[in-house]
Amino acid sequence: MIINGVVIDKTFAEAFPMKATRAIITAQNEKWAMISAQAMTGFATSVIACGCEAGIERTLTPEETPDGRPGVAILIFAMGGKGLAKQLETRAGQCVLTSPTSALFAGIDSDIAIPLGKNLRYFGDGFQISKLIGGKRYWRVPVMDGEFLTEATTGQVNAVGGGNFLVLAQSQPQALAACEAAIEEMRKIPNVIMPFPGGVVRSGSKVGSKYKSLGASTNDAFCPTLKGITKTDLSPDIESVMEIVIDGLSKEDIDKAMRVGMQAVCALGADAGIKRISAGNYGGKLGPFHFHLQEILA
Repeated sequence: MIINGVVIDKTFAEAFPMKATRAIITAQNEKWAMISAQAMTGFATSVIACGCEAGIERTLTPEETPDGRPGVAILIFAMGGKGLAKQLETRAGQCVLTSPTSALFAGIDSDIAIPLGKNLRYFGDGFQISKLIGGKRYWRVPVMDGEFLTEATTGQVNAVGGGNFLVLAQSQPQALAACEAAIEEMRKIPNVIMPFPGGVVRSGSKVGSKYKSLGASTNDAFCPTLKGITKTDLSPDIESVMEIVIDGLSKEDIDKAMRVGMQAVCALGADAGIKRISAGNYGGKLGPFHFHLQEILA
């Protein structure tokens, strides 16, 4: 398959099951809602070392939030429910409770509830007040700028992590420009995040390492500087490879995000130095969800 001069490899990206939740942060204005959301989703690029993968899904208008203020929706993904609950509560306590004018609400309904502000209420040192509104429990916690309002719980759902595709280009600036174009379109798709910095990862990894202590290491087959000393997957004219990783609430959500992202890359085409689109394929060893590039773009 060739689109606008860009070769689409006949391969698939592998992804794996995760647990996820959505939280809604509101504040006096969009600036402070975003500051709190950025803090809460910081250091959350990969479960390999961060404990969770998190990102900003989208900004919300006052008409879309529970308290009628500007807001930001964030998604958090983890390998299990216990880890998800721990990451959510720790991040909420350190990054939302502390942020001026903030409030915190559930962003997803599920039969499985996990603590959101349920335990954060204890920061109120006995002065906290519980409110039950429409069958949902909220806590009002006194803080120095007034009070912190938080919903007690949010929902946990099954999700998919690790969808991806690789952009292979003739130069580093060309690879980055293509990824930036892809991310701009992918951020319009609901229910997904691209957790790496700016949505792009330059240090794509393979499963395993020569060092026993590492579960993942540099994807040497796609490293341009290693063409002469490893079993490379790169032609001589490819000098830069970048990856976009996607987490989503369903396989279909990731399909949509990958489609619009790869279409944006192909729209730039070979004239912009883009040679191929490939994916992180580990022979089916990484996860049960397979995203076949050519099928998605067919």
